[in-house]
Amino acid sequence: MAAAVVMPPLAPQASPHPHLTSRPPSTSTPPKHNKTAQKGSTTADGKRIRTERPCDGCRRRKSKCVIQDTGTPCVLCKFHKQECTFVEGPLPRKRKVEEPLTDGSPSKAVKVSQKGAPQNMNGVVEEAIPPPQPVRDPLATLDDTLSLQRHRHCRHVGASSALDVSLLDYCQFGIHDEAKLDCGDIRRVADDGYFEMLPDAAFATYEDELQSLYEVEQIVGVSGPALIDLYFEKVHPNFPIIQKRVFLDRHRYGDRQFSSALLAAMYILAIRWWGQDATLSQHPVPSVPALEGVAMRSLSVAMQRPKLSSLQAGLLLLQKHHANAWPLTVQLVALSQDLGLHLDCSDWNIPLWERRLRKRLAWAVYMQDKWAALVYGRPSHVHSSNWSIPTLDLDDFLEDVVNEPDTSTSDSLSSTSNDIAIFLQMVELTSIMSEVVNTFYTISGQQSTSTTPSILAKAKPVQLKLKEWFARLPSFAKMDAPDAPPSVGYLHLAYFATEISIHRRIVQSLSTVNPAPSPDSYALYICRSAAKTRLISAMDFVNRLKPDHLDSFWYFPSAHNFALIATFGNLLRATAPGHEEACFYEMRLREYRWALSVSSRRARWIGHAIGTLDMAAGLLEGLPEKPRSGEGTPRSRADSARDR
Repeated sequence: MAAAVVMPPLAPQASPHPHLTSRPPSTSTPPKHNKTAQKGSTTADGKRIRTERPCDGCRRRKSKCVIQDTGTPCVLCKFHKQECTFVEGPLPRKRKVEEPLTDGSPSKAVKVSQKGAPQNMNGVVEEAIPPPQPVRDPLATLDDTLSLQRHRHCRHVGASSALDVSLLDYCQFGIHDEAKLDCGDIRRVADDGYFEMLPDAAFATYEDELQSLYEVEQIVGVSGPALIDLYFEKVHPNFPIIQKRVFLDRHRYGDRQFSSALLAAMYILAIRWWGQDATLSQHPVPSVPALEGVAMRSLSVAMQRPKLSSLQAGLLLLQKHHANAWPLTVQLVALSQDLGLHLDCSDWNIPLWERRLRKRLAWAVYMQDKWAALVYGRPSHVHSSNWSIPTLDLDDFLEDVVNEPDTSTSDSLSSTSNDIAIFLQMVELTSIMSEVVNTFYTISGQQSTSTTPSILAKAKPVQLKLKEWFARLPSFAKMDAPDAPPSVGYLHLAYFATEISIHRRIVQSLSTVNPAPSPDSYALYICRSAAKTRLISAMDFVNRLKPDHLDSFWYFPSAHNFALIATFGNLLRATAPGHEEACFYEMRLREYRWALSVSSRRARWIGHAIGTLDMAAGLLEGLPEKPRSGEGTPRSRADSARDR
């Protein structure tokens, strides 16, 4: 008699996704009540001849049946508080022969033996057909990994930690290069790379994980599969931090032990395009605050047992333009270092796809840290002295490109490649932006660039790098290119934010409120003219945004970058030497606010930039009126009003 497999518990398939779960057909056996079956047997050559049999409830739910201890209910029946029985027999299975087969010819679905397969006149095979040889179990694929195992997590053994890496060389390493010590298992991934492998059960109960996943699925209901499709259509091509094939394989296999925080984060981002889906738009939108509550609660627990899935969840949650994402950013940097993502894993003894995924995630953390440091004016936590990750290239995304389900033409494949190229350009731009921040906005940088001449001298090299980066952009990455992906908008906005961050520091040194030693009048004119040109270019860029741009994915600092343009405009207005110039900036800022308000109708998150602009405008209410051409001492607006 067949039976369910005895294995560690899985999270429930609370809201079943029939088209995402599959299970090999089970062999009919005499039913029994409240008894578990035996493991499937194998032939002498190792071929499986009998599959696991689910209980009646799991068969109806089309869920994987998991029994922890012989004689006890399965995990899902225990969770749903129902009787776990094996009374019902399997439903008869029928397969339609799609086309005549000859010896050795493959069918579209399965290979059917031509001998002893009775058929009726319609070509329907009436008896159960042995299943085809299954492909590699995706759950077994995870067991081969370092940082995505389902029941264990890892922590990097640092060079100065109590576990001296030179002493670990004397350990006896066996399967997966693991050694068992009194303190736990140690895994060796390279001659100088070691990780502690720790059980998840020591940190959280499965009941907590089951409940969190159940809450997430209850919130989205039957819309879960459609939201997953939306995520991989809208977000993943532009922010490829998930191994798509592995994720979808787990879904199709029926594995429900996903990180609830990751699943909730994917749903949250996908909901932004809810109204663009013909089917979803007919139903109420799931509660995003409820999903965020479950995600943050689950993530805080998951961070105690470092896994790539926790890092992925955090990075996705930060893409939602939170009011203050700095604390979570710092936590994710620490989590990534626990996972050893700051180290080059090119030669590690782990699966190739995991090495590629770790590399992409490392650079995603790098970008999150650097842009958050700019956005919030905080010190970066990623330093070059402890960063050895090679530059990304298209090879690191090969699996994501060639396994797109709908890439039947070269055009669709090229489109995916273009999105990936935009991501690569953003990584390169981030490194330049980081140099800008280190040069002008760190404590040491501000101390060494206190005068306009010193700032101009430091600005020249980084301005040259930025200019060269822009000149090297692929043709499709230009805003006016006919084949430009819609996501190109966030890249160009980040470019303007980087450029403005340089000129902002120059203009601050020219300030008439707190003047540093002033340059000559010609240098003043050149600096302000260059700043004016950059501001106008940035504002014109916003005016050229089309609906396709606004409807696409925007990287998390984009709301701040829109606001930064307004901040720079107000700085130029406040430091303008004359009335005419101040009025010019005031007019352009009004036009810019109008452009943002129009854009925010399609992209609500832009409202943050409008709020920042209005706040800055309020700060300038007491700005003294600038002297007109030929006038002398400036007067405040209040004085002018009294005279009138």
